[in-house]
Amino acid sequence: MASSQSLALAVLFSFLSCNASLASSDGFLQCLSAAIPEQLLYTQSSPSFTSVLVSSIQNPKFFTPSTVRPLVIITPTDASHVQATVVCGRQNDVRIRVRSGGHDYEGLSYRSKRPEVFAVVDLATLCSVSVDQKAATAWVDSGATIGELYYAISKASNLLAFPAGICPTTGVGGHFSGGGLGMLLRKYGAAIDNVLDATLVDAKGRLLDKQTMETDVFWAIRGGGGQSFGIVLSWKVKLVPVPPRVTMFSIPKSVNEGAINILTKWQEVAPALPEDLFIMAIIKKQVAKFQSMYLGTCDALLLLMGTRFPELGLNQTHCKEMTWIQSVPYIYLGNTATVEDILNRTTSMNSFSKATSDYVRQAIPKDTWVQIFTWLAKPEAGIMIMDPYGGKMSSFPESATPFPHRAGVLYNIQYMNFWSAATDGSARTKWLKDFYTFMAPYVSQNPREAYVNYRDLDLGENVVVGNVTSYQAGLVWGQKYYKGNFQRLAMAKGEVDPDDYFRNEQSIPPLVASK
Repeated sequence: MASSQSLALAVLFSFLSCNASLASSDGFLQCLSAAIPEQLLYTQSSPSFTSVLVSSIQNPKFFTPSTVRPLVIITPTDASHVQATVVCGRQNDVRIRVRSGGHDYEGLSYRSKRPEVFAVVDLATLCSVSVDQKAATAWVDSGATIGELYYAISKASNLLAFPAGICPTTGVGGHFSGGGLGMLLRKYGAAIDNVLDATLVDAKGRLLDKQTMETDVFWAIRGGGGQSFGIVLSWKVKLVPVPPRVTMFSIPKSVNEGAINILTKWQEVAPALPEDLFIMAIIKKQVAKFQSMYLGTCDALLLLMGTRFPELGLNQTHCKEMTWIQSVPYIYLGNTATVEDILNRTTSMNSFSKATSDYVRQAIPKDTWVQIFTWLAKPEAGIMIMDPYGGKMSSFPESATPFPHRAGVLYNIQYMNFWSAATDGSARTKWLKDFYTFMAPYVSQNPREAYVNYRDLDLGENVVVGNVTSYQAGLVWGQKYYKGNFQRLAMAKGEVDPDDYFRNEQSIPPLVASK
């Protein structure tokens, strides 16, 4: 859990009172130096600036000579360092972007699409995890990875888990801020459905928790996207029970093996299965791979699948029984990976990518699946990843959290395409856009829903009017991510940050109620 405000913050406010006229980059750096140890600051002239900047960049297309880079990277080790950065930034008109793991699909946590002076608060060193086994809760800092959270839980108990994502290198801060979906979502909902408390540094530099922040602000940070309401330093989460053994399987089916018929059935069966069973589908080229976690034994799973989904052909040889924590490296890193491998923060800069998303509320007809596989057979094609909903996800009202994709959703789709530095990515991105257009009649409409953690700037970008983000312009993309919750998010933004200090190309605009 992030520590409380220290004496350094008092020194900072004293410094600011004497230097209120330093409204410049130099003033900002001087301000930081008065409150934060020098070794935690990396300016563009620092020998380690580039290595720190790329340390968690997931997509090398956002690390080019033309990329607008931060004036300085701050690597706080204490809450007071974050508070100091916010106060210095406000005083000197330098905005802040916040990075916890760098998995954001548009790189908005460490780069700007527009020329501006900004700093990056990199939370990687705020990464502690404290588990209370008896209470079945944990405090986790935003800079911890999901893998580190899972690992700490497993060390405390092999009968506790947390319902978050699959990729272990994803930072907790950004992941929780947008929702947090993984293989336990049908049993326990999203990560945000299991958040009990949080600590937040707001636009005034105050350190707040659930008791001291506005009710709508606590609601907003649990799914309203990162970098809009302040900087969340830590989260208190409710841990969930899992059995001693879970059963995993991964079954590929080609078109020649009946993949189209199986998918046509999967999209209706998977959301309606008992909530202990999660079966995702990944389509690449002419093969659909069905990956699953079942909270129980292989024998029980075989009986269930034989009754509810015999078309997949599950048999004893497909089953892999293991502990829940062993399932984390198995599903993401492969069957030779160890539990310790989920602690590896190393990322690759080899693959460029682009992604977007959809939600499906009515089953896609079989003849359309035939056309989908034709699209996926093209040389420049990407992949489709589909997660079934239902179960616990359907039990929450759309307004329970900002994340509105609840009852009525059969599954979500993530479309992704990849290319190397030596490849022209234009054909790959064009395929993605054209395929997204093709899918329009078969997915949710009015609005066409999207998942904010699969952020896509092609859905719309903010427009700044009079130094404040336009609410009307934000509606274009905001309703896709949040549906009817967007207005409440904007009102919460108006409560905690009416001057719109925390903003980026898709941050929540402030909507201030008239008095």
